Amino acid sequence: MNPLLILASAVVGTALGMTGVGAGALMTPLLVLVFGVSPSTAISADLLATVAMRPVGALMHWRRGRVRRDIVRDLSLGSVPGAFLGTAAMHTITHAQHAEAVLSHALGVALVLGALAMTLRLWRTPRPDRSVTRARGLVVGLGAAGGFMVGLTSVGAGSLIMVLLATLYPGLSSAELVGTDLAQSIPLAVSASLGTLLFAHVDWTIAGAVILGGTPGVWLGSRLSERVDAPALRHVVIGFIGLSGLKYLGLAADPLLVLAGVGAVLYAATALWRRGHLLAR
Repeated sequence: MNPLLILASAVVGTALGMTGVGAGALMTPLLVLVFGVSPSTAISADLLATVAMRPVGALMHWRRGRVRRDIVRDLSLGSVPGAFLGTAAMHTITHAQHAEAVLSHALGVALVLGALAMTLRLWRTPRPDRSVTRARGLVVGLGAAGGFMVGLTSVGAGSLIMVLLATLYPGLSSAELVGTDLAQSIPLAVSASLGTLLFAHVDWTIAGAVILGGTPGVWLGSRLSERVDAPALRHVVIGFIGLSGLKYLGLAADPLLVLAGVGAVLYAATALWRRGHLLAR
């Protein structure tokens, strides 16, 4: 096994445990863009690794009372069949002409949407929790859409679903969002993995390296989640997700550097603005 891949997986796992983001949105582009793995192989490996990684983080948050079981139940009613259908769709795409290019563009769109959704989440002002008024069908539909995206691209459980979840339940704390998302992603990941084993070829060497490094990383990140400035880390994660998505969509290197510089300026401005508001209180 590649020791650098194991180390990189540990870093991604730590980010996942702290922020709820990392398994698909970070690990898949890392495998493709850094380690030269094909998109279909990276997606399959990441989905299988998620089954081992996310329960570790979910258990840590569950013990601290950060998991909303009713939300997990409703999301799973939609995400489990949605994820299986997503893997079936991926299998169909991989047998089409220019399959890897299609999957790369699908990954790019999913990552850019995830980054935009997470950015909007950062600027939202928390409101009192009115979660009891949310229609159950709406939550099930959210789970189905997110599950299909995860099955197709391995991206969505920690970015799209969590942000949309925060929109539906604005009163949930960041810790509750992370814990609930990690818990709901377990049945989703199991369903997607079953579909992957049934429909797709799996490179067990790559999957094993991701599991070996990512699982202890998730445990460490979950332990550190109360001590680390997770919002600041989330800014960095958002930047990486967005740039990776643009790269998948074929953006050249020079524009990426410009966008990275703009992102750094926006991050600094956001940090200063938040600091000013905190000092004013």
